[in-house]
Amino acid sequence: MFRRAPTLLTTMGVALALSASFGVASVSAAAPLPSGEVTFGQTVVEPAYDDGTGTLVYLSTPMHVGVHPVFARNVAPLYLPVYPVGVNVGTLNCQDTTATTVENCPDHGPEVAGAAMGISAAMGFGDVYANGVQGHDHLVGIASSGGDFNILWEPVLVLFTNTAAASSHLTTLDQINAALTGPNPDAIAFPLPSATFNCAVVPAAVYARGTPYQL
Repeated sequence: MFRRAPTLLTTMGVALALSASFGVASVSAAAPLPSGEVTFGQTVVEPAYDDGTGTLVYLSTPMHVGVHPVFARNVAPLYLPVYPVGVNVGTLNCQDTTATTVENCPDHGPEVAGAAMGISAAMGFGDVYANGVQGHDHLVGIASSGGDFNILWEPVLVLFTNTAAASSHLTTLDQINAALTGPNPDAIAFPLPSATFNCAVVPAAVYARGTPYQL
């Protein structure tokens, strides 16, 4: 898939490292669901969801490419809902658990998990992620289905404020927006503009032909 370059994140006084790298590609909803990054040539490819339809897509980013400079234009959000250990939401795009599962998105999964645990603790709902992170998904807008698609992507962490909410698998933007709204929202969004990156949509066949990514 694509490679993420580490960047220093400071949120609510918590300094955390996060890597950025993505790309996009459409795929069929066949079982079992895909999970984890693969390499294909000089790119890293990973599964994601079309945030307008909830269908699977694939993202691709060149390896060894750093974080893109942040611009005021041509930027779209890429949402990363992060799920704690203990919930049952099925197969995730990336399995990041610090407990029993082998990390299958090694170039950014540990940083995402660390950010989720650190930020939630600083914000007062650290008990949700106290036992670690099970994994996360990638939700992107796709032009063909009317989504907010652009040449640059800004990662946005979506962190659950309670375990009950984290037990619902969010695969569309409508679901994310519902979780983020209200006086006591079920989730909080943390944009990471300093981790903005380029990505591209690729066919499912590219992912199928790839080799599991190892740092």
